[in-house]
Amino acid sequence: MAKVVLPLDAARAFANGETHVEVDAIDVRSLVKALDQRYPGIGQRLRTGTAVAVDGEIFQDPYLEAVRPDSEVYFLPAIEGG
Repeated sequence: MAKVVLPLDAARAFANGETHVEVDAIDVRSLVKALDQRYPGIGQRLRTGTAVAVDGEIFQDPYLEAVRPDSEVYFLPAIEGG
């Protein structure tokens, strides 16, 4: 199962503060769906205002990116700038 790291604010609001979870998924879209089933409401939070890194690479449009059983997926707060 992929190792997933959630942003602290989302973890506190939806996952009882649990920031590290394991999820079985084939891509980021199915991973977010599985997280939303486990922690209702977290999917919307993760789809807006976060960047996604899979195995150390940050993606702008991550939802079709493959997730392997040994992947590490980080949801990072999006950085706004000007």
